[in-house]
Amino acid sequence: MTSRLLNVETTVATLDDAQQLARALVEQRLAACAEVSAIESVYRWKGAVHNEPEYRVVFKTIEARYDEVEAAIRVLHRYELPAIHATSAGRVFAPYEAWVAEMSQPEAQAGEPTR
Repeated sequence: MTSRLLNVETTVATLDDAQQLARALVEQRLAACAEVSAIESVYRWKGAVHNEPEYRVVFKTIEARYDEVEAAIRVLHRYELPAIHATSAGRVFAPYEAWVAEMSQPEAQAGEPTR
């Protein structure tokens, strides 16, 4: 497999924000899928320590699309300074990795008919 699978992660304040972000990037074929989970975050921001519920969104994509994924998150994100980071998936079940790579390509390159 020539494309390395990445997990690109961000956090948002509400479930609605998480679902909208996840859906937008999957619809744009920047990610094959996205996972949304409720979390609790503790962080320092503007001189104070905060402890708040958030939602983590993990996008399954390929390394070649990282810059576009980051740009899309930045445009759609409501935070002044969103956390956006990626980790390589390492060893991945080959058929799943192939699916992620295919679904993360622009439609005309993915082997699916264009409309």
